Amino acid sequence: MFLPLPEMVRIFVVACLCSAAVGLLGVGGLWLARRRSLTVRLSIVVATTLMSVLTGMIAISAAMYLSEHDLYVFLTVAFASLLSTLAVTWFLGRVIAREYEDLRILMAEVGEGHRLGDITGPKDMSETASLRAELVATSAKLADSRDEVAALDRSRRELIAWIAHDLRTPMAGLKAMAEALEDGMVDDPQRYYETIRLQVDRLSQMVDDLFALSRIQSGALELESIEVSLYDLVSDAVADLRPIAEAKEVGVHARGLNDVVVAGDPRELTRAVENLLMNALQHSPGNTDVVLETGRGPEGQAVLTVSDTGGGIPAEALTEVFVTGWRGTPARTPAEEVITGGAGLGLAIVRGIVEAHSGTVDVSNTEVGACFEVRLPAISSPG
Repeated sequence: MFLPLPEMVRIFVVACLCSAAVGLLGVGGLWLARRRSLTVRLSIVVATTLMSVLTGMIAISAAMYLSEHDLYVFLTVAFASLLSTLAVTWFLGRVIAREYEDLRILMAEVGEGHRLGDITGPKDMSETASLRAELVATSAKLADSRDEVAALDRSRRELIAWIAHDLRTPMAGLKAMAEALEDGMVDDPQRYYETIRLQVDRLSQMVDDLFALSRIQSGALELESIEVSLYDLVSDAVADLRPIAEAKEVGVHARGLNDVVVAGDPRELTRAVENLLMNALQHSPGNTDVVLETGRGPEGQAVLTVSDTGGGIPAEALTEVFVTGWRGTPARTPAEEVITGGAGLGLAIVRGIVEAHSGTVDVSNTEVGACFEVRLPAISSPG
């Protein structure tokens, strides 16, 4: 049997007022406990929710429906429910708090620079598991970034030391030759002039390489994009460096397809090819050959390979050859066969130029030496 409408409205209003009063107390309690533990705040939320329901029921029951005996029974049950709920809430709060404490410890480890291992189970779908997985991924990214920064800093220090050494040697020679010419103690001045010119050319090349590398690393490398034959680039590089090859008695051979066309800056691409060829010449002994070959890869990309007979690169150095300042070890080629004067910039410049053209460059060892492979996006043949 339904209650009369006025009586139902009265019950509704009383229940709302009781819940609102308890809710205000709960808000005040949360504000006072804003600096307390998660368990305490969770207990206040649960207690406020339960009390808002029970208070309204108690008020209505006491005023209208229950006998004194039944009211005491109801109050006893309500009090027992409140205590048991608070106990369960406190226990669950401690469980959740421990999970957050674990997350706090993990975040502290990430802040200290530790690389976290996989600490989530395959079936754990909880929010805290997602947070742990994200912390593991973040720690790995931060560790990789720190390793990269450390490697760059180390290579920068080594580069500065090498450049200082490479600059000191020719400058000391230039000073000595200039003093000898000034004092008139030279029997063959023309030979001194030629040596001075060669040393100046060497210093100029080093400065040019430093400037090119600076533009690459700072993102200031400006490229024009025109269609250019990869084989023509190889031919130009071979022609430019043939005197050096002949002086070392190293044969240089250009082979492959002559219709492989790429879009790029011919001047910068020529610099990259010449650096690869110069690197091969530096590490090839006399009476050997360097082969440059152009072709197409399995996916149609333009491919250039430069193969030498310099004895190969140590396996542990294959991932470092394109790092700024890297130099070949004496074990690769006898010291007297190496053209000195490089500052370890050539291959780093090659990588920067190739990547600026959306390409890749890799190196591998062959039976007799090393093979550098450049891959660039190809376009249709000219004409």
